[in-house]
Amino acid sequence: MNYQSPISPGRSWYEDTAGPRPEYPTLDGDRTCDVVIIGGGFTGLSAATHLAKASSNVVLIEAYRFGDGASGRNGGQLGTGQRAWAEDLEAEYGLSRARALFDLAEEAKAHLIDFAAINQIDIDYMPGQLSVAHKPRYVDDYKAHAEIMARRFSYPHISFMDAKETADRLGSSAYFGGTRDIGTGHIHPMKLVIGTARVAAQAGAHLFEGTPSTGIVSAGGKVRVSTPRGTISAQKCLIAVNAYGGTLEPVSAAHIMPIGSFIGATAPLGPDSNVLPGSESVDDSRFVVRYFRKSRDGRLLFGGREVYGVNDPKDIHIHIRRQIAELYPALKDVEITHGWGGYVGITVPRKPFVREVMPNVISAGGYSGHGVMLSNFFGKLYAETIAGNRDRLKLIEDLKIPPFPGGRRFRAPLLFLALNWFALRDRI
Repeated sequence: MNYQSPISPGRSWYEDTAGPRPEYPTLDGDRTCDVVIIGGGFTGLSAATHLAKASSNVVLIEAYRFGDGASGRNGGQLGTGQRAWAEDLEAEYGLSRARALFDLAEEAKAHLIDFAAINQIDIDYMPGQLSVAHKPRYVDDYKAHAEIMARRFSYPHISFMDAKETADRLGSSAYFGGTRDIGTGHIHPMKLVIGTARVAAQAGAHLFEGTPSTGIVSAGGKVRVSTPRGTISAQKCLIAVNAYGGTLEPVSAAHIMPIGSFIGATAPLGPDSNVLPGSESVDDSRFVVRYFRKSRDGRLLFGGREVYGVNDPKDIHIHIRRQIAELYPALKDVEITHGWGGYVGITVPRKPFVREVMPNVISAGGYSGHGVMLSNFFGKLYAETIAGNRDRLKLIEDLKIPPFPGGRRFRAPLLFLALNWFALRDRI
């Protein structure tokens, strides 16, 4: 019988094509360690790997199975830089800091690809990303962006596409222009989750599934994390649950909001299809972003329906097929073999959230849809911090991330209203 994640709707194409998915034991009894990590997604597993390789005694607990949340179910796109364009970061923070943030993200990209290669994790890497304008008035911004990236940020891999080139590369005339980035690409995220867990375990990290945290107490220079069948005592703690924190820790919950994002996978389109002939990934200019790409076996993986809050829709296939048909009318009756969702963590300014939320406890998340490469790298930066070098993580900690307005009671309803307003603007 196929396993169904208890926290994310639908069974993903990734789960059915990732190969063997090892199971890890449930924690039973008390443990003492150097570092305890809560959350078995990209951030937590990466941190566990790098800590264990540096000879730290590390225990990682995951409430369900590794990859049940966003890390195993996302769009798979790496992107370039931070979620905000580099020139927007320059306007807010100045050129020097904007370049430092961009360079950090470029290092994150290289690290992910190198990590997979060195550890023989086949992540189905495919090169190329198209970023496209769904309104004519945005086209000039994309053209300027390509020039700025080459001139001010020493990144020559982005080129501007006019309407014709955009249509040719997409196989659709629904967009008005955009950019092509040949310095990035897209991956199979569940293969990366499984592979990183394997590398962490081989390095000596103690990994546990089916083990939720029921509380965190930091006192007297120690951190104690309780679970249903034991308590873990540690010097340091990393909270790496992103959108799945619930009421575990209030500071993170005030700054990171869950957004449900949903993806459909079509049957293979065949060699004669004109959809994405170059097999690049795509993201568009909508606030409620549509993102899609071709898999290695020629399926269209299309994400676009977002739900703000935590109520799961039951009709993923219908809505995804409708959005596919808007861009590719010939696919209006295409078979959708898989439909699934997961919750990504966003922040108000769409920048990642890293904070010391209590003594010796750091929380990391809020990647806002740009987490495939950033989250893995933040795990490495956390390991650097434990080793005594906090400078690079501090670059992220110092970002201005206000809490969501409304407090715990009104935060979700206010966000629902605001983001539906933006979704309405996408259509005007």
